[in-house]
Amino acid sequence: MLKKLFLVLASATVCMSAGAGPAPAFTLRSPVLGAAQFPKKYTLNDFGCTGGNQSPPLRWSNAPKGTQSFVVTLFDMDEHNTPSGWWHWVVYDLPANASELPEGAGIVNSMTLPTAAHQGRTDLGTDAYHGPCPDKGDKPHRYVFTIYALKVPKLSVPPDSSGAMVVYSLQEHLLGKATLVVHHGR
Repeated sequence: MLKKLFLVLASATVCMSAGAGPAPAFTLRSPVLGAAQFPKKYTLNDFGCTGGNQSPPLRWSNAPKGTQSFVVTLFDMDEHNTPSGWWHWVVYDLPANASELPEGAGIVNSMTLPTAAHQGRTDLGTDAYHGPCPDKGDKPHRYVFTIYALKVPKLSVPPDSSGAMVVYSLQEHLLGKATLVVHHGR
């Protein structure tokens, strides 16, 4: 009898898991960005760069189960004039039903961000997107867009928090993340 019960349970387990494949990967992409070079309209218009300083459109899919909010950041990991890289954009408290940011959503006092979302302080000291502008002669920098899926609807951070503060604070609530890396030089 015990042998029959074991075979029935083993058979049920195989049937239940046979239909369930791996969950699709959490992904972040942009219809306008490739792996190399930002189009000029998404680069900074300052410090010798003459871009449009618009944030590019971003889209994400397959967020982990249980996601209640998102954080999006843009970080230059190759900025060598500081010991800690450079924060170009921080958006937090994006609601769980969000799946994209439209082009230009990163302006100061943006009206295209979801109502609950906030922009954090970049390393230029503003609560808005600022595009890449690496030093002339530098090898292309790696600009990393990251989307973080969180198990809380809001982060407990003060208004005007820096990228470092937001990313530090989200770690205990992290369900998953996806990245998009764009190389850019001038």
